[in-house]
Amino acid sequence: MPVAESVVLGKNVRIFHPDLVNMYRCVIGDDTQIGPFIEIQGNVEIGNRCKIQSHTFICEGVRIEDEVFVGHGVMFINDSYPRATNDEGKLQTGDDWTLLPTLIKQGASIGSNATILGGVTVGRGALVGAGAVVTKDVPDYAVVVGVPAHVVGDTRTKTAP
Repeated sequence: MPVAESVVLGKNVRIFHPDLVNMYRCVIGDDTQIGPFIEIQGNVEIGNRCKIQSHTFICEGVRIEDEVFVGHGVMFINDSYPRATNDEGKLQTGDDWTLLPTLIKQGASIGSNATILGGVTVGRGALVGAGAVVTKDVPDYAVVVGVPAHVVGDTRTKTAP
């Protein structure tokens, strides 16, 4: 079952193609829209009135506040040193790595194909440009672009190159 029974769905959540998503042990807020080909893992919280576009991966430890837009193909990362095996050569378990929580604040927008590294906060009303790689915190209302992402403008004044 693509949408597991462990998922908590708010009122009026729209999952456009429930057979084309993988969601488990997460919380989705009221009036949020979920596109196809999305994985939302356990220990993820998505707020009210969000739009999560197709082909996006939201891993454990991500918290998305209200009114956030997540574009197509956005990738979230939650581990700085991913490995298949531990020091003994056995497949890693949850005890072998450190979860890096990520916070996307209210009203932020993340452009298509952006990558958000673990342990960062994207500020309120901020805009992450398409294809950007966010490696450090993004200030409230900042416009960031590039690899690594850097500030080029302000969403309140709509200044950007």
